Amino acid sequence: MTAAEIEIRPLEAGQHEAWLPLWRGYQAFYEVDIPAAVSEVMWARLLDAAEPMWGALAWSGAKAVGLVHAIQHRSCWTVGDYCYLQDLFVDPAIRGAGIGRALIGHVYEAAERNGCSRVYWLTHETNTSAMGLYDQVAQRSGFVQYRHFLR
Repeated sequence: MTAAEIEIRPLEAGQHEAWLPLWRGYQAFYEVDIPAAVSEVMWARLLDAAEPMWGALAWSGAKAVGLVHAIQHRSCWTVGDYCYLQDLFVDPAIRGAGIGRALIGHVYEAAERNGCSRVYWLTHETNTSAMGLYDQVAQRSGFVQYRHFLR
């Protein structure tokens, strides 16, 4: 399979059953278990045109093989919004075929259409195989993330 054989389409309401196994696979990869209630709210937000977030699936025929979620938000540094590529996942059985690159390209195109000035994302420091791709399609910022949980 090659990226040329893949079609990337925005999420639609009837695709929940195709999306969910990829979403669960993403969580398993990062060793997290997001509560089903949170995933339900997130799914509704991804489909709501009034929300600043959206998603897409990569399709190989009738099978969803990759997902991407993004959030558009304001920045204090630019007039144009930023686009945060929050989640990216490709079925492990077909990684290396260019699907991740195609999903990132899809986000770049959508962000450009929406007038964004930047697309950015985070990955875990141990995700070295993905970082090999990311180093080809973007620049490392050098910033380190800190977080403090409130709930």
